[in-house]
Amino acid sequence: MAKRLAEVAAYAKVSEATVSRVLNNRRGVADSTRAAVLTALDVLGYERPSQLRSTRARLVGLVLPELENPIFPAFGEVVADALSRRGVTPVLCTRTAAGVSEAAYVQMLLEQHTSGVIFFGGQYHEESADHRHYHLLADLRLPVVLINAAYDDLGFPRVSVDDAHATERAVHHLESLGHERIGIIVGPPDHVPSARKLAAYHAIRDGSDPLVEHTIFSLEGGVAAAKRMIRRGATATVCASDILALGVVRQARKDGLDVPADFSVVGFDDSTLMALTAPPLTTIRQPIEAMGQAAVTLLMKQIDGGEVSSEELFFEPELVVRNSTARLGGESAARERVSSSAQ
Repeated sequence: MAKRLAEVAAYAKVSEATVSRVLNNRRGVADSTRAAVLTALDVLGYERPSQLRSTRARLVGLVLPELENPIFPAFGEVVADALSRRGVTPVLCTRTAAGVSEAAYVQMLLEQHTSGVIFFGGQYHEESADHRHYHLLADLRLPVVLINAAYDDLGFPRVSVDDAHATERAVHHLESLGHERIGIIVGPPDHVPSARKLAAYHAIRDGSDPLVEHTIFSLEGGVAAAKRMIRRGATATVCASDILALGVVRQARKDGLDVPADFSVVGFDDSTLMALTAPPLTTIRQPIEAMGQAAVTLLMKQIDGGEVSSEELFFEPELVVRNSTARLGGESAARERVSSSAQ
């Protein structure tokens, strides 16, 4: 019993005395604290006392595009933990190419009487995507928070990484290493975060020959874009995701280039295991912990009846320098190898 009290108290971040009062259904405990303790019991696998078993936690939808990119499950873990500690049960919804659509997930969440929804990497990023389910949520006034840049202002609170500043830091880093032929690989033209990165790239590289490639967000997309980028004479590139960057590294090596001696690569996200790739990837780190906590705070304030601004909150990214970038050297030899491989 004592061990259970200690574990539940540690998880819920309350005293053991508070846990005891909740388990005995005593008065004098705030509703949010009581919910956090009950959620801790559920998460840790302890059975609720019989008099508390009818108590049902609130549900919040957490909609992610997929789980193959490590940044999405990492974000989901932060948000799910923050929600659980507030006595709310997260409902994870992940889209796949041939699976349940985002709109279908929204309908399911509405049928489950969900208290709110947090979207990360959703269709709101894309101009050409169907946005009707977002307008439905807005009409219903259901609490919603969007992560990272919406195509148009749907009136929802937004929590975003500063894509422009991230691009500036990545490009300036490569320039400091002596690179002049610096490219950028981004997503489709109507993808808002990519458009923001691209606008910053053009502002920095004004007067230089722009080396821009659009592709899909996948390893294969990075490979295809790298083929074109390298043949155009780039010696370094900034990528809109770590997965794209890994595809670029693969193609550079296939073309006979050493990374980073002949070709430098910067990713975006600082996904799990990027410090363990070969070479370890220089990348832009999204502040997932801070962004996730902010998203949950904004959502819970809405759920509790408070007013929140729809003005976008921008979070500062961090440049993490590892071994996929280096000072430019032996450029002519590198170009000879690329020329030979292209023939």
